[in-house]
Amino acid sequence: MQTEKPTTLISTFDEKGSTIRGKNLVDDLIGEVSFTDMIYFYILGRMPTPAQTKILDAVLVTLVDHGMLGALGARLVYRNSPDSIQGAVAAGMLGVGSQFGGVMEQVGRHLDELIAATDPDAKAREIVTAYRTTKRPLPGFGHNDFRPEDPRTPKLLAVAEAAGVPGKHIAALRTLSSAVDAVIGKHITINATAGMAALLGELGVPWKIMRGFALISRAPGLVGHIYEEQQRPAAGYIGRLAQESVAYAGEGS
Repeated sequence: MQTEKPTTLISTFDEKGSTIRGKNLVDDLIGEVSFTDMIYFYILGRMPTPAQTKILDAVLVTLVDHGMLGALGARLVYRNSPDSIQGAVAAGMLGVGSQFGGVMEQVGRHLDELIAATDPDAKAREIVTAYRTTKRPLPGFGHNDFRPEDPRTPKLLAVAEAAGVPGKHIAALRTLSSAVDAVIGKHITINATAGMAALLGELGVPWKIMRGFALISRAPGLVGHIYEEQQRPAAGYIGRLAQESVAYAGEGS
């Protein structure tokens, strides 16, 4: 049981203003740093270097758009509750999980395991074999639309390498990719979410919060879809298509 009074290192405020991680909000942050800088600073507690800002920018840009499918939940909720844009955005956010959009969390954990391993190649094969044996999808590999390669991943890795990152997480991702191809017996693309996990690892982001960066990335995309739903409604039409496409197969059919 915790007996000491908890404390925070994030922020405080009084009648004179707000302090965030030791910096004055008005004097040091507003108009002085970019939103990407602020994200890194607020979450990790240190200001990024210009190179780190560029890398994080690339990560955040990558998942802003996830097509109509990724925004469908937000559009449907907005249609039912147009007075609650926050509810619609939250509905879209709930879809960023371990199967769709948020697998960087699992990938990041595996990359850390490879970095810590005495024999990374053997560890990579062990990880891949475990997924194959239990017939689970391997996070970070394969894509329904991009074949044979996800074109976003090489660009992400190139941005990071040009910025001069240590390279341990990128190397681990490539080791894992080689094991995937060897165990499965054919080439499987590294998808963008895995690339993002590698870049976030290079930035010092712990794997346990990597999915949070996917949420940050998705938020503007969802707001954009809701704004379009206001002007060019699609949710009702999509809902009718779903009703017509899924046949009733119960009693009396």
